[in-house]
Amino acid sequence: MSQRVYLTDDETVTCELLSAFLTREGFLVRSFNDGESVLAACEAELPDLVILDVMLPGVDGLTVCSTLRRLSPDLPIIIISAKNSPYDRVTGLTLGGDDYISKPFLPLELVARVRSLLRRSGRSMSSGEEPVQELSFGPLVLYPGRHSATLEGEDFPLTPSEFDFLAYLIPRANSAVSREELLNLLWHVNWEADTRATDDLVKRLRKKLRDRGNPVRIETVWGFGFRLTLGQEDRNT
Repeated sequence: MSQRVYLTDDETVTCELLSAFLTREGFLVRSFNDGESVLAACEAELPDLVILDVMLPGVDGLTVCSTLRRLSPDLPIIIISAKNSPYDRVTGLTLGGDDYISKPFLPLELVARVRSLLRRSGRSMSSGEEPVQELSFGPLVLYPGRHSATLEGEDFPLTPSEFDFLAYLIPRANSAVSREELLNLLWHVNWEADTRATDDLVKRLRKKLRDRGNPVRIETVWGFGFRLTLGQEDRNT
C-alpha cells in the first residue's frame, strides 16, 4: 500500500512540482495551500508524513506543527522554509519538527528526506518483516523493528526524533553523550551556533516521563550533554 503524504506550500506551482516528484516515487500526495486546510485534513485522517511550509497564509506552518504534535505525538513532520538561520532551524525543530529543509532545494532531496524519515519512524514499506529487537532501560522498552515504545507495559508515544534520542542513550546508559553528538545523530547536522534543539527535546521527554510517574531520568551533564539514569531525583526539569 502506498504511503500518504500531506504537502503544504503557499505557492501552487511549488506544490504541483513537489507533488509530481513524490507521486512519481510512489507516494499518495494531497496538497494544501493554507494551514487551516491541512489541519482539518489531519483531524479527519492522519497521513504517514506531513511536509509543512513555514510561510502559510492564515495559520502558519510552525503553529500547524505544534498543533499536529499535540494531535499525534509520533507523526513524522518535515518543515520546509526560506528561512535558513540556525535560530529558524532550531525553532522549527523544537516545536516538534523531525527534519528541516531550507529553500531552495532539489525535489529529489525532499524525496530522500521523506524516505529517510519514514524509515526512522518505522513507517517505511519493506518486503519482509524485520525481527523485533528490544532496547530496555528499567520500565522503558523500545522496539526498533516496529518503532514503538512502552513504559511500564503501556504504550509510550514518541516522535521519530524522541525515539532516536532514547534509542541512542539506552545502550550508553549512565554514560554522558554530548549535545553536538546528539544534534548530528537526530538531524544530521553539525551546528556550532546553537544546541538548544536538543535541550528542548529533552524538556519534552522529561515532561512525558514525569507525567507517567516512573524512575527513568534524563540527567544534564552541565557544559557537555546528557545521560540516562534510573531512580535519581531529576533536578534539571
